[in-house]
Amino acid sequence: MAARLREHYLKNVVPVLTQEFGYKNVMAVPKIDKVSVNIGMGEATGNAKLMDGAVNELMAIAGQRPVVTKARKSIAAFKLREGMAIGTMVTLRGDRMYEFLDRLLNVALPRVRDFRGVSPKAFDGRGNYTLGVRDQLIFPEIDYSKVEKTKGMNICITTTARTDAEGVALLKQMGMPFRA
Repeated sequence: MAARLREHYLKNVVPVLTQEFGYKNVMAVPKIDKVSVNIGMGEATGNAKLMDGAVNELMAIAGQRPVVTKARKSIAAFKLREGMAIGTMVTLRGDRMYEFLDRLLNVALPRVRDFRGVSPKAFDGRGNYTLGVRDQLIFPEIDYSKVEKTKGMNICITTTARTDAEGVALLKQMGMPFRA
């Protein structure tokens, strides 16, 4: 079974973007390339058990085992040694990516307290969007009783759009709730 958001993209988003930007070829229409979810765990230098919780929670959210990121160089002021585990990340592509985005847009973001939409200013100039989430409890996959510490995460949506205007139009059509 194909992802619901992929079908929405193919049936609804592609024709709208083709008309709006005047693409001559369907392959020129921007699409979502990948989604990277990253949890930075600087506190894990003192308590290695925190990293296990972050890995398990990210695995539950993304549906794929995350990679543990290690420090590239030592920084004495932060009591950090080269090779210490300081974060965890996962890169999603294909159907898993569309399923994750579907859950993010339709389930998780509406659960944020006092949610008024996401900022339309978080584009990087090349049509890629980065979203910061303060705690992981907005995802229904996380069991509230098993959480030791709330962790924030960065969600990077990489698109094939060439400009921010194309990226905004793509994500708006996909259902991203931008602030007015």
